[in-house]
Amino acid sequence: MKRIILFIIISFGYAFAKAQSETPKKVTHDFELELEGEYRYFYEDAQFSGQENHYPSLAIRPEYSAEWNKGYESINFKGFLRIDRDNVRTHWDIRELYYQKAKKNWELSIGLKKVYWGVAESNHLVDIINQTDAVESFDGEDKLGQPMAQFSWVTNDFGTFNFFYLPYHRKRTFAGEEGRLRFGVVIDKDDLGYESGAEEWRQDFAFRWKYFVGAFDIGLSHFYGNGREPLFVFTPTGDINAFYPVINQTGLDVQITHNAFLWKFESIYRHADAQDFLALVAGLEYTFSNIDGNGLDIGLLGEYLYDERDELALTTLQNDMFFGSRIAFNDVQDTSILLGGIKDLEQSSTIFSIEASRRFGSSWTAEIEARIFNDIDTSELILSNFQDDSFLRLSISRFF
Repeated sequence: MKRIILFIIISFGYAFAKAQSETPKKVTHDFELELEGEYRYFYEDAQFSGQENHYPSLAIRPEYSAEWNKGYESINFKGFLRIDRDNVRTHWDIRELYYQKAKKNWELSIGLKKVYWGVAESNHLVDIINQTDAVESFDGEDKLGQPMAQFSWVTNDFGTFNFFYLPYHRKRTFAGEEGRLRFGVVIDKDDLGYESGAEEWRQDFAFRWKYFVGAFDIGLSHFYGNGREPLFVFTPTGDINAFYPVINQTGLDVQITHNAFLWKFESIYRHADAQDFLALVAGLEYTFSNIDGNGLDIGLLGEYLYDERDELALTTLQNDMFFGSRIAFNDVQDTSILLGGIKDLEQSSTIFSIEASRRFGSSWTAEIEARIFNDIDTSELILSNFQDDSFLRLSISRFF
C-alpha cells in the first residue's frame, strides 16, 4: 500500500498544481459519505475451526470530487473502510483517486480508478482491469482501485478506443482463519508469488475497442500482464501452491437489443505458459414492462456458462446454467429484487441467491442478500470448501 500511495503522490503532483492555477475560475466541490451497518448470519455449523456463525461489521464509504474548467477537468475520490470480526476482512482501500481531463474527442485519467467491462449477469469474464475484493463479497462485484493511466479516444465512425497503462499489480485477499467462505488451508496473500521477476511492478497494458451499430453493442479487448486471478496448483499431499502468471487475454462481449429482448455474450481466451483456456457465457434477458400500468418491470434471465478449466476454475462455473428474475418496482423508494440460481449441468451442485434493496426517506437504504449452497458435490475442488457457508446478509446505510 505504501508503494501505491507513492504512485498517487507522483501522479497527482501535476494535477493539484494545475488545480491551483485554476483558482480564479469556479471550482465545484461535492462530498458524500455512506455509513453502513452489516450483519451476516451463517446458519450452518462451520466446516473449519476458528469460524463463527455471526459476523457484524461496519463500513465507511466517503466520496469527493472537484471540477473546474467548465467540468473538463476534475479530481475524484472514493474511499472504503470495513471493520469486521474476521481480521482479514477488516481492511481499507482507495477505490478511486484520479485526475481526469477531457477535451473534444479524448479523455485522460491518471491515478487509481475502477473500470468495468462486460454485459453478462452471472459471470463477468472480460472484466480484468481491477483486482477482485474477494473478502468483501462472494459474487466478485466489489473491486480494488487499480493504479493506471487511461486514454480514451472517441470517433464518430469507428467507436471508442481505450488504452491502459497499468504500472502496479494488486494481490487478491482471501478470508482469514476466522472468516467464512474460505479454503481449508488459509491463504495469505503475501505467500503468493509471481511468474514475472518484476513481481507486482511488472508494467502491464490493456486495450479495449467499443462500438455501437444498430442493435449491436460490441466490445473487443486485450490484456497483457500479471493475471488478476492466481493460478492454483494442488499437490498430492493436499497443499496449495499459487502464483500470479503472466497472461495474454483476448475478450469479446456483445449485447443485442431487440424489442424486449437483450441477447448477451462474453468470451475470453487466456494464454499463459502454465495454462491456456477458453471460457464463455451466453444468454438472454426478456423484460415485461409496466405490468398493469403501475410501473412494475419483471425480467427473466437465462445464461449458459462454460470454462475449459473444469473444476479448477476459481469461479466454479465450468458447465453451468444460470436462471433468474429481475424485479424493478420503479417506485419512489427504488425497490428492486434479483432472484437467481446456478445449476451445475454435470454434478448436483446448485447455488441459489436473493438480492433486494429499498430506500427509506431521502438518506437511508436497506439491503438483503442470501446465498444458499445446495447439495454441493465433493468433486467440486473449489466450491466444496463453501458447502456449509450458506448465509443471510442484512445491511442498513445512511447517506450524508
